Amino acid sequence: MISFSRSILHALLVSAVGLPSLPAAELLGVSVIPHTIEESMRYRKPRDPDRSARVQVFVRGPASAPTFDGRTPAELLAAGEWAWHDLATATPAPEGALSVWSFNGKSSRWGPGQSFALKADGLPETTVSLDAPKAWISAATFLSSDASVSPDTVVLHVANDSDRPLPLTALRLWLPTDGQSWMSLHPQAPLAVNTTVPPKDKGFVKVRTPRLPLTYAALEVSTPDGPLWAHLRLKREVFDISGGWVGDHVRHESFLRLLARLHVNTAHLGQVEGYTDTPALYDRWPLKLFHKLDPGTFDTDAWLPRLHAVEFLGEPQYGGGRPVPPQEVFDALLPWRTSRLPTSVTHSEELIWRWYAGLSDFPHYDAYRVVAPSPDAWNLYDRWGGRRIRWGAPLETIGDMCRSLRELNRPMPCAYWSQGPHHGWRGSRDGRARRSPTPDELRAQAVHALSTRITSLYWFNLSLQSLLQFPDTWDAMTRVGREIRMLEPFFLEGDAYRFERRTRDGQPDWDLASIAAPEAAVLFALDTAYTADPEENVFRFGPPRAASFAFALPAWLRQPADVFRVDADGLHATRWQVTATGITIDDTVSRDAIFIATPDPAVRDAIESRRRGALAAEAANAVDREALEALRQ
Repeated sequence: MISFSRSILHALLVSAVGLPSLPAAELLGVSVIPHTIEESMRYRKPRDPDRSARVQVFVRGPASAPTFDGRTPAELLAAGEWAWHDLATATPAPEGALSVWSFNGKSSRWGPGQSFALKADGLPETTVSLDAPKAWISAATFLSSDASVSPDTVVLHVANDSDRPLPLTALRLWLPTDGQSWMSLHPQAPLAVNTTVPPKDKGFVKVRTPRLPLTYAALEVSTPDGPLWAHLRLKREVFDISGGWVGDHVRHESFLRLLARLHVNTAHLGQVEGYTDTPALYDRWPLKLFHKLDPGTFDTDAWLPRLHAVEFLGEPQYGGGRPVPPQEVFDALLPWRTSRLPTSVTHSEELIWRWYAGLSDFPHYDAYRVVAPSPDAWNLYDRWGGRRIRWGAPLETIGDMCRSLRELNRPMPCAYWSQGPHHGWRGSRDGRARRSPTPDELRAQAVHALSTRITSLYWFNLSLQSLLQFPDTWDAMTRVGREIRMLEPFFLEGDAYRFERRTRDGQPDWDLASIAAPEAAVLFALDTAYTADPEENVFRFGPPRAASFAFALPAWLRQPADVFRVDADGLHATRWQVTATGITIDDTVSRDAIFIATPDPAVRDAIESRRRGALAAEAANAVDREALEALRQ
């Protein structure tokens, strides 16, 4: 029996009977990620009023030279209507393969509610809608079941904003044949799934796959209403804890012991003579590298397990006085697209970072809430009974910014530079003598970020001078690190689920946030009733107070068998009861409280086991304070 492809068979019929020729390519789908802003943020200058969107267009078959409403990508970029695009790198895909054309709008012409005419050689003209989606892939995480850097497990969370249940029936990955051809993606065998996402809710899919390459992929989730699409890099997700400014002392065992005690496994550095080339030191206290990692040197099987991400552009939204245009950022990162190394960009200013969305594989941001430079205007926050301050900003805006960055870059995971000790924030003209966060201020910022489901946290900074100047922060960072290790699987496999800002008598009271993972929900109650001390000019939390928290849970966790509170000291009983949509918890707490709700009683033992492992790692790295002081001198 002779088999013909669709195109060959049609060509024969065209020749024989004069049928009209078929276009070589077809539009399979569009992903629209609307731009958002955080209304809680305050700035000295007004926002740009335009709301645009980040768009991915999925085209199968050989199509080329696309135009959008009759204009080329270069023309739209020059006109200021687009912030960046990847079409200058696009080449026609082979028949049956997929191309993904991405652009990030900058004007409302390319935002929700708009549409455009798409034309391309080989593609029939069509009108593409930019309406905000009713369903989307909200988180996509790739995990490894062992120590391999190549993932073999996919965890997807899907949001359904419609009024009807949404069945998910299959997951298909589209992959390149090699890294050099990262823009031509070929269909893999579909993986059957059987999940229904309730209306106005979320659901998840977790599947084992063959080992996946470290490259770019398209995800296609089949539903009766049409497929859901996403395009992103495949990278093994692990929760790394990093430190900034550690390079001067990583050749010294006493300093490396301190970092290990803080659960730091990553550092913002490249190769360091006397450390990374010294196996007796580096193999015992390895820190993953997080810097400009040249593919020619680092894209090797030996280096990959010891790399976090490529990051070398500083803060392009500031750019040393001239913001680096988003397209220039894309172009600077382009050489790494053919490698196996994930890229990261430091976002700095929520006012404009929507224009930089989607540029890197693992975005993060850098913002602090006490005695540090910041783009937002701290004296414009009316937060403390009419008092205006310049030494601090609302701690909970860390969570607001994390949520903003996450939604702009979904379904990619995000990270955060959290405020640690720093000796360099000088001056006291604002009335505050302490020029670094207190332990409570440090912890609050980190936990607000964790509650949004980041998957790595970086401390700024962990230089020896800063650590020795503020040793009271060590325990706070150690406890945060221990709790991350206890809850790491839920941060990696979960997705942000619900958020609520509660007030009492018109004043801040609690932020409630949740992360829903396949095995459990992590529930955060974050105390926002802190005050600005008028004498010391630091943020103060009050004593524990009785509180009742209502948390919604997704359908698969709605009948928990076990609910308990967790912290670095252990697992604690709490009073709880099931409701129609989740649970209520009654407890007496302040600062923050983290609860676990799970249908699986084994989760409790697993968390405690990881806590004991973290404690053992701390005990194995006792701090030699005298040796550290000698290093500083």
